[in-house]
Amino acid sequence: MSNKNDIVMVSAVRTPFSKFDSAMADIPSIDLGVMVMKEVIGRVGIKPEDVDDLYYGSCVPAEYALELDVPARQATLLAGFPAENISVTLDRACCSSLTALRFGVMSIKAGEAEIVMAVGSENMPRTPHLAPGLRKGVRLGHIKLIDCLFELGYQAKGFNPVARDAGEVALEHGVTREMQDAWSLGSQEKYAKAYADGKFKIGEELMPVVIPQKKGDPIVIEKDESPRKTTLEALARLKPIYGSPTVTAGNAPPISAGSSAILFMTRKKAEEKGLKPLATIVASISAATIPRDIAVIPAQTIEKALKRAGLSLDQMNLIEINEAFAAMPLVSTKLLAQGDEKKWKELRDKTNVNGGAIAIGHPVGASAARITMTMAYELRRRGGGYGVASICGGLAQGEAVIIKV
Repeated sequence: MSNKNDIVMVSAVRTPFSKFDSAMADIPSIDLGVMVMKEVIGRVGIKPEDVDDLYYGSCVPAEYALELDVPARQATLLAGFPAENISVTLDRACCSSLTALRFGVMSIKAGEAEIVMAVGSENMPRTPHLAPGLRKGVRLGHIKLIDCLFELGYQAKGFNPVARDAGEVALEHGVTREMQDAWSLGSQEKYAKAYADGKFKIGEELMPVVIPQKKGDPIVIEKDESPRKTTLEALARLKPIYGSPTVTAGNAPPISAGSSAILFMTRKKAEEKGLKPLATIVASISAATIPRDIAVIPAQTIEKALKRAGLSLDQMNLIEINEAFAAMPLVSTKLLAQGDEKKWKELRDKTNVNGGAIAIGHPVGASAARITMTMAYELRRRGGGYGVASICGGLAQGEAVIIKV
């Protein structure tokens, strides 16, 4: 039964996700955020002043530091939102845009807002090198530069690179390098089929990115740039990265730029506005565990979300688990299957059915909202049902959302 107080998604959109060396690599993440913020409200005729709260996830601060700080505030003003608009920038690693959605749900439930937007925006290729200590001056000698994308910087405080943790934990759970390569090939193949079938098209999940040029026509990017053809043999030849026993550039996602936005409100407000919901948000939840278990946390977060919603895994028609590495969906679905090989295959078959981040790309702050909208649009194509999406974040944080279409 529908409830007037249900919280429903009414609009969801993202930019294409870029390759490392694309034309999008020079666009500030703040500007990418502006694009989706305008588009997500424009599609449903909501005015900027109608949005009560805006939560904005971004987790490579070195990139938006080029525009100083408060990217959410800058983006809302640049997008034409009124000065009175309330916005918050948050960083929960790759979980950030689902954390933004969860905070927005809490805001509506608390009676603080009626219409909320969750945004995630990142431009990883634009991240500058850092020159610590340079402000004090260097009298003589070389200047040291730090690439904070390399190993994502975790070793600076004594943590392992996440690729190492994910690979080691995968092997401990019986998920081999060969399984991870096979999943990665499947991700590329599923995406290629979905794209050929028109599932990733402008006007649904995607909007175009138009880049004006000083001379000539603008560059128009209308599709994800990273999907590629490969083979198991090619994947097997790649060497592991960052000391991981299994993770390679082939079974991990590319470093990307991109932005995502979801607009949501109560069902009552949607009816008042004459808007048809894309999906109902049934539950939104967070979790965390020991840093080493980053490949495990999506399973734990899904279990927690199902318990909160009073639903079972069997009731989920679709599952999205972000492919931070192939290890994540494989380890987590195996744990959810509780050792049942047949069940494990069933779960794999309904997880990331249109491919995932290994093919699409992973602009970290934007990916959580991306898996949510990808699942919502696919459920709508299938005539409805339940779906659960989960994502891991650095040092084993997790977010999950259950939706019904």
